Formats: sequence, structure tokens, C-alpha cells
Amino acid sequence: MAEGFTDTPERGGHGQAGHVPVLLKEAIDFLAVRRGGTYLDATVGLGGHSYEIAKRLGAPGHLIGLDKDPAALGIAQAKLLGATDWPQIKLIHCSFADIAKEQRAATIDGILADLGVSSLEFGNPARGFSFQAEGPLDMRMNPQAELTAEQVVNHSDERELADVIYEFGEERRSRRIARAIVRSRPIRTTVQLADVVSAAARPMKLGQKGYDRIHPATRTFQALRIFVNRELDELRGLLDAAPQMLKPGGRVVIISFHSLEDRIVKDAFREGVKQGHYRILTKKPVTPGDEEIDRNPRARSAKLRAAERV
Repeated sequence: MAEGFTDTPERGGHGQAGHVPVLLKEAIDFLAVRRGGTYLDATVGLGGHSYEIAKRLGAPGHLIGLDKDPAALGIAQAKLLGATDWPQIKLIHCSFADIAKEQRAATIDGILADLGVSSLEFGNPARGFSFQAEGPLDMRMNPQAELTAEQVVNHSDERELADVIYEFGEERRSRRIARAIVRSRPIRTTVQLADVVSAAARPMKLGQKGYDRIHPATRTFQALRIFVNRELDELRGLLDAAPQMLKPGGRVVIISFHSLEDRIVKDAFREGVKQGHYRILTKKPVTPGDEEIDRNPRARSAKLRAAERV
């Protein structure tokens, strides 16, 4: 991979052993965890943020952790359960949109969602999220879900495929890429798809208008992942339900990794202010400092926004 190019953004560090939660201190500070409160980690992942929340909650508290990936929940369970002076912890295999429908009104003191792909998913070629290693075109965060990236790539018509790549990847070359994908079917692996997209995209040269330092397949992979996992729909579901779930003074903290997510969060918080639900705590999104980016380069695209229930 060329110097400076990046693959899909992920939350956390490089693999399980090096897992580093993104914007950890900032997220915990904005949550302002109340000892004995009830908190929802909507994307528990490998448990990094949840662990810090649990330490502050103590035995009287309650922590609900959600994840669509059962493998991540297993790791989080080993990390979180069994400590002394620890809150009651409930880990649930579901999406945060599902819990939003079931949670009773005004029972939560804080909600955290760290969006994007976890390091566990991203670092495993068999999951198909990355083109840095050969793997099947899967991209499901929940392995029990039906739709895979391979089905989208090989069975969507050209126009549908172009629309997905444009809408969810913000890829201006979507029609050219979709045409090349359709002509190259069947496509079975991540590397095969990346090669097809790269050849069709004809990456821009340094200094050319619109040039960016990402691999030409990055946006297409992002689009397929978001579409397969219904990420934006589920984010909207959580944001719609959050004002009803939160107690007065409760806080919601969202860490996003690309402009589509960040725009949805920003608009939802602004609408919440208009409706009298929120006080926005972050006038501008909080981003990682140079030290964190040096430690975890994939954190550089992270943006944190926070709001408080009034």
C-alpha cells in the first residue's frame, strides 16, 4: 500500500492485543459518570470504554453493553465481569437500534456510542472488512445477518451499486466503479474487489484538484460496509430514542469516523436543542491530539460530539 494511504477507519487500535479506545479520556469526561448510575455503552466492542465507565460506577451502578458481534461480546465479558466493587453489568447481543425500542423512558444517565469497525473485526481477514489482506467479501458485523458484501457486489444491478457507492461512500467516481465491478463479476475476495476498484478509479495525482491520501478503494469498501450493516439507519434510531431514554442531566456522547455519521449526529443534536431536549456540550467536534494520533494513526478521523438532556 502506498505511503500515506489508509484503509477503512476503525475504532480502537491494531488488533485485540493492542486495543486502544479512541478519545477515551474525552469520552469519559463528557459522560461525567455518576457513581451508582445507569449507563449504556451502545458499541461495547472489546470493552475499553466500558471498563473505564464501570470503574467509576462502582457496585451500586448498572452498565448495559451492546454489540452486534458475538465474538466482541465474549472478549468484553472476560474483561468486564467478575471484578470486586463492580457495577451490575448486562451484555446484550443486539444493535443499539433494538435496545432503543425496548428501554424504558428516562432510565439512563449516559449513552456512549463509538461508531465504525472494531479492531477485532478489522484485523481479521476472514471478516472481509479490509483490503490489506485477502479475505471473503463478508463485512457483516453480526455474522448471523443474512446480507453480505459479496451478495451486494455480485447481485445488485449497476445503477443500484453506483447509488450505494455514491451515497454511503461519497465517491464521485461511483458510476465508473460500478460499471467495472459489474464487468468483472463474479468477485469473491477483498483483494480482487480492491484491484477492480483501483483500476477503475484511476487515483488522482498529488496536487490535482480533489486529491486525497487514501487508497482508491477506501470509499467503496466504506459504502459496502455501511450498507450491509445498516449503520446510518441504526444510528438515526439511537439518536431518535436517546432523548426519551435519558434522565434529566443525562448525557449522550457519540464518536464518529466519517462525515456521514458526524453530519447525522450534529443535525440530531441541533434538532434536540430546538425541541427543548438538549444542551450541546461541544460547539465543535472534539478530535484526537497529535500524541493520540501518533499512538494510533487510525484515530485521526475520529470526531466526538456530546449533548446533555435538559
